[in-house]
Amino acid sequence: MTADARPTPSSAYRSVNPATGRVLAEIPTATDGEVEQALAAADAAFRAWRARPIQERAAVATRAGELFAERAGELAAIITEEMGKPLSEARDEVEFCAEIFGYFAAQGPALAADESITASAGGRAVIQKRPVGVLLGIMPWNYPYYQVARFVAPNLVLGNTIVLKHAESCPRAALAIQQLLDDAGVPIGVYANLFASHAQVEHIIADPRVQGVSLTGSERAGAAVAEIAGRNLKKVVLELGGSDPYVVLDTADVQESARAAFATRMGNTGQACNSNKRMIVMADIYDEFLAELTRQAAALTPGDPAEDAPGTFAPLSSRAAAENLAARIQDAVDAGATLHAGGRLLEGPGAYLEPTVLSGITPEMAAHHEELFGPVAVVYRVADDDEALALANDTPYGLGGAVFSTDPARARKIAEGLECGMAAVNAAEAEGAEMPFGGVKRSGYGRELGPLGMDEFVNKRLLYVKDRPAGED
Repeated sequence: MTADARPTPSSAYRSVNPATGRVLAEIPTATDGEVEQALAAADAAFRAWRARPIQERAAVATRAGELFAERAGELAAIITEEMGKPLSEARDEVEFCAEIFGYFAAQGPALAADESITASAGGRAVIQKRPVGVLLGIMPWNYPYYQVARFVAPNLVLGNTIVLKHAESCPRAALAIQQLLDDAGVPIGVYANLFASHAQVEHIIADPRVQGVSLTGSERAGAAVAEIAGRNLKKVVLELGGSDPYVVLDTADVQESARAAFATRMGNTGQACNSNKRMIVMADIYDEFLAELTRQAAALTPGDPAEDAPGTFAPLSSRAAAENLAARIQDAVDAGATLHAGGRLLEGPGAYLEPTVLSGITPEMAAHHEELFGPVAVVYRVADDDEALALANDTPYGLGGAVFSTDPARARKIAEGLECGMAAVNAAEAEGAEMPFGGVKRSGYGRELGPLGMDEFVNKRLLYVKDRPAGED
């Protein structure tokens, strides 16, 4: 996701409540000795962990899922304080982590089972899915638990070991995950949180004991990590930015459709890679749809995410993020876009930016091609299905996309043409532990979750057994 997971050189990990600006915790970056200790422990633990039956590894994952469910309240409170997620959404995130661990615990052994193939020369041939070794995970702040769970759960079950570098703004969440996995019975060295610096991350990727890297973050972070990994011939999974189209071809209730679109856009205060950042609406319903979006945005007032009161909006993850997004909104308006609601950065130490509705974005504007990571709804008017599809694909990103119509066949035709990794018809997204997640183009490559989530960091090894040695036929 566009939440940037790339560390600031020599920075300490710092937890700040974005609703108040209050510093909650500061943790120094790891020493080089601690980095070496973590890598050595992960490498040593890999041999014992992969040797355990997969059912035993799955049992540990089962317990981790149970602990996510049992600790949902306390875990949710941490990320509400640490990155401003409304409390109900924070709890939903934790409960989704329980689902993810439960899914891979239950389905992992079958997904990782040997697959027989026909050997034309006789004998028996199977494709085996074997763990590869130590993996580095680089995670962002916008979903502090979920992003970790979808990377960690399948790889724990597979038998890989993990060094995890979390975002600098989420150290308390990072420590909570470490404690939970320790309590679930994950052996020492199999999972290690590491408060690494940028320079140390480069060293870790280059280390020959590390066999792969998974990053969820910005294009900038993804390009930097992929470049380092490429030099060192390491497998990489990248989940980066998105500017997903949300195409409304027709609807039986325009205002309700607009309300649903706005609620989707406001999820996690707009800080989601696969959020509906571009709403593409047919001309005959456009005016009414835009008017309802504007009413929805204008009706919200700032609120405490810990209270999660109806009719309020939460802060962004940081004051710097809010300031950056406010500047980009103003740039769009200066270039000729129309501001229908919001766009104002509130005064004070908090990170509150009014929910915003923009129209009139043209291909000549930066906002047409960039991702606006926050509570901003950009709305486009189109005349027909062909124009809708062309506009939907006019983006450097290719994460997800959704198409809505009272005629599912019409919507599916458009969805079939979307250049993205995840397309949905009459739903904002397909969400579930069993649903693969990932994109194409500048949204990255590789998949997490579902059956494909077990296939990224594996040695898909061929084992061939000939019935008789050569010369004895």
